[in-house]
Amino acid sequence: MAADAPPAPTAPAPVTIARDLLLAIYREARAAFPAECCGWLTSPRDQPGQASAMRACRNAQGAGDHPTAPERGAETAYVIAGDDLLAFARSFDGAEPARVIFHSHPNGRAYFSATDRQVALSPWGDGPTYPVQQLVVGIDGERVVEAALFGWSDAAGDFVELARLEGAPL
Repeated sequence: MAADAPPAPTAPAPVTIARDLLLAIYREARAAFPAECCGWLTSPRDQPGQASAMRACRNAQGAGDHPTAPERGAETAYVIAGDDLLAFARSFDGAEPARVIFHSHPNGRAYFSATDRQVALSPWGDGPTYPVQQLVVGIDGERVVEAALFGWSDAAGDFVELARLEGAPL
């Protein structure tokens, strides 16, 4: 009788985000508050599991550019558009591709909302639009409460929480 094969992983390993890089994201969230901040993290092509740089983006939601919720304001939605979106898309062919998209929730909670899911999913229903994980930062008027990292799980057919990260008094 052959040995049983190990179970297939149900979710990807979380991208590691060093504390100093996480604090830079938190500062972006504080600067944007009460609006949502947004941007992405990159790493060298041969080091996909360790984020090494951040690109903060302009939240174009105020211009009504959101693909699924244009009526919402920048306090409750974000959209990466224009030159930022073009640079994001081009990163996948470059030496340091995007690994994580980040945005903040100014209500103090780090969760992957229904709108976040809808925007992150391919319109053809075959998984995520981009091969990145999603970091959500929960911030309120007093501090960054927490952050959570989400990734696509083929087994679950959905985004699942990969890690929960400590906030900061910013």
